[in-house]
Amino acid sequence: QVQLVESGGGLVQAGGSLRLSCAASGGTFSSYVMAWFRRAPGNEREFVAGIDRSGRTLSADSVKGRFTISRDNAKNTVYLQMTSLKPEDTAVYYCAVRRFANIVVQSSGFDSWGQGTQVTVSS
Repeated sequence: QVQLVESGGGLVQAGGSLRLSCAASGGTFSSYVMAWFRRAPGNEREFVAGIDRSGRTLSADSVKGRFTISRDNAKNTVYLQMTSLKPEDTAVYYCAVRRFANIVVQSSGFDSWGQGTQVTVSS
């Protein structure tokens, strides 16, 4: 069972930046697909970005050009660099791991989840 711990959330003004981190333990990190999801109040959890073991990435249209996912296999850590933040980006952000090779956007395709970190963007 892979354990995931997110950090880096907080309160930021619109137009600002944050970097989320997700540290993984208990598995073969370098072989997994890693992803970020988010859930805003009253909404379903939605895919934000994913990265496979080769470094290929996939991002939701709503964050393309603003958010960048990356990974450091030596540190067993995945990052989400968020820039040009908007109030509608306010949500709890979750890190997730998938043991298959391809990136998917459905949350049901992921095996383990972190506890989440709150991101609040003020206008």
